[in-house]
Formats: sequence, C-alpha cells, structure tokens
Amino acid sequence: MRVRTPRHRVPRPSGLAGLVAVAALLISATPAWAEAGDASAFGVRLDLSLLGSRATSVGPFAAAHSEDGPLTSTFKTVDVPGALSTGLLSTDSARDERSGGLAARASVVDVRVDLLAALTGSWSAEAVEAECSSTQDGLTGSARLVGLSAGTLQTPAAEPAPNTTVDVGALGVTVAELVLNEQVRNDDGSLTVTALRLRLLDGVVGSLGSGDLVISSTTCGAAALPVPLASGAGLWIGVGALALVVLPASYAAGRRRAPEVV
Repeated sequence: MRVRTPRHRVPRPSGLAGLVAVAALLISATPAWAEAGDASAFGVRLDLSLLGSRATSVGPFAAAHSEDGPLTSTFKTVDVPGALSTGLLSTDSARDERSGGLAARASVVDVRVDLLAALTGSWSAEAVEAECSSTQDGLTGSARLVGLSAGTLQTPAAEPAPNTTVDVGALGVTVAELVLNEQVRNDDGSLTVTALRLRLLDGVVGSLGSGDLVISSTTCGAAALPVPLASGAGLWIGVGALALVVLPASYAAGRRRAPEVV
C-alpha cells in the first residue's frame, strides 16, 4: 500500500492565516470614535447693544467641554449693572467611554435680570438650569427655572415646554422676546438647550437696542458607537466572531482534501 499525494495542487491559505489577515485589516481601520460628537456647556453670555449706551459683550462664563476641556467649570458671580447679576455658575460635560453617550449640564443660582426693569420690573430666580444628553436612542434636553419671578409678566412653569416664547412690549409693540427652554437642532445634528434667552428686537418702534442675554446653555452632539471597532474590546470581539466562522470552515475543507490511498 502506498499513499499518493496529488501533484500540482495550488496551495490554499489556512483558516488561521485568513484570520490573521482580517485581524490586520481591522487593526488598520479607523476607530469608530472618529466621527463622534462632543458635549459642552456655559453659564452666562451677554452680547448687547443698548440705545444710548456702549455695546456690552461678555462671556461665555464657566465654559466646559468634553473634548477640549475642562470637563467641569465654575465662576463665582457675574455682575453687569443694569442688565444681570448672578451667584455661582457651574457646568459639567461628560462622555461615557463604554456606551458612547454624551451629557452636559449648566446651572446658575441667585439670578436677577434688570435689562427690562423699566417695562416689566426685575426678574429673579433661585436657579436656572439646562441639560442635554445623547445616547444611541437619540438626543434629549430639558430646562428648569426654580423660584422664577418674572416681574409683571405671567410667571412661566418651572419646567417650561421646549421653545416657550413670551413677547415683551409696550403700547402694543413687541421690543423683546423671552425664550425659555430653547431647543435648537444645529446643522451638524447636535442639540443646543438654553434655559433662558432674552433677545432685544432691533428695527421696531420703541426698540431698546439689539442682542441677547443667555443663561445656562448646553450642547450635545451625536453619540458614538458603543464599542470602537478597531480598538480595545471591539477588535477582539470582531476577531473572535470571525474565528467562529473561519476555523470550522477551514477544518472541514482540510478533511475533504485527505490523501488518496491506493
């Protein structure tokens, strides 16, 4: 009895060799984090041009950013005479490295707004807060106005519906807009939530000026994929899954190519 091996057989790559080749391809791939968004927040920003006064542009104060840092920030107080005074500003932003989720929060306490005091009296609030979050299910945001007193205006709900707008005017002419829980979808897909924005309307009879005052604003981009494909656990999960397919198939092919016995 002798064993005859077929001649001129074209060698085929083994299952292990194929697995190594695909693993190398995965390692060279771009990580899934590359296109992930980020989260940011700030406490106060003013950009105002009042009639008969110099323009005022200050802030943003207590800015936080999940990508560039700092992740958290505080600012002791903001005092702009005739416009705004506050207590402590605090913000934070975060990225969950496991889930790819993002979150941001902004809070300003002991708020007093005097910008429209001649029309409505002063406004005050114990706290003005905004937050946003981003998960694989999408983007969400909310705002809270704790202990808000809006002068002669009707007091809004403590948790107003998104984009609640109150017109402020005199003699039937609207000269300003108060927007609460402002939620804006940006061109890049991110969501910006601003707890309180007071916007002066320019070009109308009785206008006080132009610009806006912003208190507690957060922005969240799209969440990243839960596990980066080409790094850490994602790589080994991919290689392991591939091995479950490649190795059994290679073993079966090897059995079919057994030597001939004559």
